[in-house]
Amino acid sequence: MAGVLASSLLLVFYAYQISSLTGGTYLISKYQKEISQLSRESNNLEVSFAESGFLGQVLAKTQALNFQKTTSVRYIQILDTSFAFNNMR
Repeated sequence: MAGVLASSLLLVFYAYQISSLTGGTYLISKYQKEISQLSRESNNLEVSFAESGFLGQVLAKTQALNFQKTTSVRYIQILDTSFAFNNMR
């Protein structure tokens, strides 16, 4: 009789421990999601702060001066016989 009582008590304790472990895992997952969401919001706030400050002024100035984003880069080749190349030596 004592063995049945002890084993049923251990079974109840085991179920309680599994329930606690599952609840802890759920909380950790929930907090990880909250942390990633807060991190994304923080990054968005940093970007908006930068745009409202110096970066915003630079963007406004470039738009006012009609600057355009470069799509390709072309290099000018200087020949050995050119006047500019000979003056650099």
